[in-house]
Amino acid sequence: MTAPAELETIRDWLRWAVTRFGAAHLAFGHGIASAYDEAAYLLLHALHLPHERLEPFLDARVTHVERNDLANLFGRRIDERVPAAYLTHEAWLGEFRFYVDERVIIPRSFIAELLPDGLLPWTGAPGSVANVLDLCTGSGCLAILLAHAFPEAEIDAVDLSSEALAVAQRNVSDYGLAGRINLIRSDLFANLAEKSYDLIISNPPYVTRMAMESLPAEYRHEPVMALAGGDDGLDAVRTILREAPRFLNPGGTLVVEIGHNREAAEAAFPRLPFVWLSTGSSDDSVFALRREEIVAGVRG
Repeated sequence: MTAPAELETIRDWLRWAVTRFGAAHLAFGHGIASAYDEAAYLLLHALHLPHERLEPFLDARVTHVERNDLANLFGRRIDERVPAAYLTHEAWLGEFRFYVDERVIIPRSFIAELLPDGLLPWTGAPGSVANVLDLCTGSGCLAILLAHAFPEAEIDAVDLSSEALAVAQRNVSDYGLAGRINLIRSDLFANLAEKSYDLIISNPPYVTRMAMESLPAEYRHEPVMALAGGDDGLDAVRTILREAPRFLNPGGTLVVEIGHNREAAEAAFPRLPFVWLSTGSSDDSVFALRREEIVAGVRG
């Protein structure tokens, strides 16, 4: 992309990028919600400036080398619709930073908003949780948050994709958690043998077939297997509910994120007493169930 010669300061580049983002009708939703916020983030990242301090640098002039870098960066975002997280190879959940690339879905999860305190009514004191399973771990982001939320727990993090697990391994190593997080290649529970857990969490593929067909271009850079959940978005959820009791300890809890599929889930499992957990941005995207409730509702 060739940028106008008039762009001299960071303020100029910010205004120009926001305008171009709007004109290109870019889609947002990978952790950044607006054209302004994403343009500011990309500028600060590319110029190696503190992410929380844009204002002091707005009138600083951009060098020739920086100008070329910015033009290339914004060109890929606009022309190729590459999500910002893949351009910078980083994504954030709260204060936690993770390495990402196109081998994994970009971290975003309502479950992340429930950690560290939102699951306490289900798990009790953090120190009492000994074993946790993260199904469909992707980049390993939720497994790492779980390790911080439950400091005494051993955590198994499962994914079918060996490429995703390679990214997860990098993140686990970056946080110094290789001794507590065990990465396992498995199709959900298939390779877990006789393991059992106090808590199982999962952010599985849950995009419906119809929604997959209309995804914005940005989302098509993500692995299809991390998104596509079948006709009603519940293909993986059905397997999780059917098999979870065998891997939950007595009194153990299952927590699953299903996006906008609450109505479909309640229709598919009318005997399950789903409890929908509220987060800052959703009231019905994550459910929790005790092991005994699943046994009674699915097998009863």
